[in-house]
Amino acid sequence: MVTTDRYLAVAGPRELREGAVTTTGPRPGHVLVDITYTGICGTDVHGYTDGHMLPPAVFGHEWTGSISAVGDGVQGLRVGQRVVGGVGPACGHCLQCVAGHTSNCDTVFAEANGVDADAPAYGAFATQVQVSVRRVIPVPEGLSDVEAALVEPTAVTFHAVRRVAAEYGVTTVVQGAGPIGLLTAQNARNAGAGPMIISEPSPARRALAARLGFTQVVEPAELWPALDDLTRGMGADVVYECTGVPSLFQPSAELVRRGGTLALLGYPLENSSVSYGDWQSRELTVIGSLAYHHEDFVGAMRAIAAGRVDVAPLHTGTFGLSSLRDVLEELDTGKSEHAKVLIDPKQKGQN
Repeated sequence: MVTTDRYLAVAGPRELREGAVTTTGPRPGHVLVDITYTGICGTDVHGYTDGHMLPPAVFGHEWTGSISAVGDGVQGLRVGQRVVGGVGPACGHCLQCVAGHTSNCDTVFAEANGVDADAPAYGAFATQVQVSVRRVIPVPEGLSDVEAALVEPTAVTFHAVRRVAAEYGVTTVVQGAGPIGLLTAQNARNAGAGPMIISEPSPARRALAARLGFTQVVEPAELWPALDDLTRGMGADVVYECTGVPSLFQPSAELVRRGGTLALLGYPLENSSVSYGDWQSRELTVIGSLAYHHEDFVGAMRAIAAGRVDVAPLHTGTFGLSSLRDVLEELDTGKSEHAKVLIDPKQKGQN
């Protein structure tokens, strides 16, 4: 079987390169996946504008598709099966695993960041990708293709909420109502969060948060008064910082009560200035969260299938590969009304 895959990759700051690869079939231990949808992540936007920050496999890492061919030695997967791109279980033989730290497996971390030895040569802004069997996770029957396309960001936030491991009923603040913020809020709600305030400057995103059932959704200028009123000035038990805006790091910490937790999901592209003394004297717990584990994908898919996380409203547009550059430029303005945009490599134009 001979197939030709078309793909787009970053060639420099605000430059995309179109490529094509012809293959006669997958290598041993690999599968060919025909891409159905690939979601555009904030990381993709930053990688496009920066031109060099992303490993090739990471540009287009939120994807779902159907297996079109399996290589020698592949077991448990079949042609036609729907899958999402993810990471494998802990490998059991890296330094972290051998030392007993399987939740910090080096192999999984490398897969999540696209720097493992078996990483694809390009991401899934493409018609097809060839990936290791470790990187594909079967999609349950109950999930639509659009829902499957949003499993990866759901797994990112599922992982963060698991890391925080907050007690039931905690007062929670979520900074930012983009896809990561809204998925974090839903996963935190599922994990037993109590009163929750979501802060977001965009009216469209505030409306989307309200549509998802959140009742305290405020503009940033209203956040401090709302939190003071809710906690009588004590501050939040947990604050999830989901914007990645460096200037918000210290103000986010100041929202946390003494002895509370600041969880960092948004990824800054430059250094931040914070008050170390403030964090120390108030004994804050600061939890960084990056990417996910295999079990986060499993948990995320179960939550979506059960209706406990609603991802469909986050999908605000679908475009073809030829529109990718224009969509990235729009999202980079920070003024786009879109939440989660999907790329359909078979489509021409917008849907």
